[in-house]
Amino acid sequence: MSRFPRLLVLSLALSVATAAVAGPQEDERARQAVRVLTDIQQIPESGIPDKLLDEARGIVVVPDALKIGLVLGGRRGHGLLSVKNPDGTWSSPSFVKLTGGSIGFQAGVQSADIVLVFRSDRGLDSIVNGKVTLGADAGVAAGPVGRNAGTATDGQLKAEIWSWSRARGLFAGIALDGAVLSIDDAANESVYGQDTTPRMIFEGRAAGQPSSAVVDFRDRLEEASNIARTARSNSAADERARSSAPRPAPAASTTAPAPASTTPLHAPAQPTQQPSSFQTVESPVQAEPLP
Repeated sequence: MSRFPRLLVLSLALSVATAAVAGPQEDERARQAVRVLTDIQQIPESGIPDKLLDEARGIVVVPDALKIGLVLGGRRGHGLLSVKNPDGTWSSPSFVKLTGGSIGFQAGVQSADIVLVFRSDRGLDSIVNGKVTLGADAGVAAGPVGRNAGTATDGQLKAEIWSWSRARGLFAGIALDGAVLSIDDAANESVYGQDTTPRMIFEGRAAGQPSSAVVDFRDRLEEASNIARTARSNSAADERARSSAPRPAPAASTTAPAPASTTPLHAPAQPTQQPSSFQTVESPVQAEPLP
């Protein structure tokens, strides 16, 4: 066999082997992303605020992103991105990659779950068209924690993307300036078919059907959003009830005031009544004799 056919056969074998392994890899990514969403729902006081989950335009979940540092640091992870449809439901997820670097005194390896919440369509359009550099192409800010946390700081109001990370324990806001978020075309083609674009996935036009693990990510995202929406509605109803409730009238005093005395403080003393003298009895008293 000549060298060229041998190389052709070898390349075909490698491509078949890659296709056979890619499916389970992508399913495992989806299962780990579902784990992250489940954890978010289980920590209501230290999770992503309900308002952000309810009003999000897109959500990226990158489970077990690795951060490696030895003077020069790097970050790399693979995750899933879903966007919100016009009717409020979530689309099938596209696979994405998160990469980044840093310079400074650092050493060690850390694995963390990362969640990005898009509040506008501009950042989503950038990533759909190729990639987005966080902090440069789209403003990114460390997200607040707690289901009722406010977002009224200047940095958060101007940011298009909020970011959270959890290395151990609870989620906390994290700055990801300089990190690059891009589409994982190879993973998308492995799951949805050849020549599949992110827009085809989001619009439901992909040729292939995703596995149950990938669909479960979308369903769990729907569940998390519905819980957040319900919590916001209940909170708003409670607030309206408190504001419309009539204020209780001040309680009336139950102690009756003492009647005012009409006697002057220095009233003259009343004269003492003298006993009357004996009166004369006209008819004598008939007394019986003693025995």
